[in-house]
Amino acid sequence: MKNIFFPDEDVTENDLYFVCYMIEKVSRQIKQPNKYTVNKMGYNELVKKLSSANVLHCQNPLQTSAEWIDEYSLEHGSFDVSAVDPYYCEKIPTETQMGKVYKRLILNTMLINEDYAQAIIRVYNNDICHTLDNYNCSAYYEPSPYIARSYFEGGF
Repeated sequence: MKNIFFPDEDVTENDLYFVCYMIEKVSRQIKQPNKYTVNKMGYNELVKKLSSANVLHCQNPLQTSAEWIDEYSLEHGSFDVSAVDPYYCEKIPTETQMGKVYKRLILNTMLINEDYAQAIIRVYNNDICHTLDNYNCSAYYEPSPYIARSYFEGGF
């Protein structure tokens, strides 16, 4: 995928990771599913964020998340990924850990001629995210190839 601001540069896997991390961070902050944040941003804005990720990662992530919340008029909800049963989950994964899970899922399921923004929308709108974001089960820490296979098979 080409960077829209610098056409001689490619958007990298690290840029994809940063955007997935920020989607997770923002969504947790406003207590909404990741799908909500992705869909409110839309394709064109995701392309912009992917293209500017190499600069945005230098900012304070709290500042970046506050800007995204304002920029996309994201509303607070009641979806709290941290509301887990301590019997099943002693410690929930961090935003950075889940950013890596989603980055790997996107890379492992990319379709021919699909760019990162299209893949983000496709993956985050898949029902598998309900399972990945349920930390009372073990799906989020399964090996990446297993998660990708589960994606293609329609579930775990």
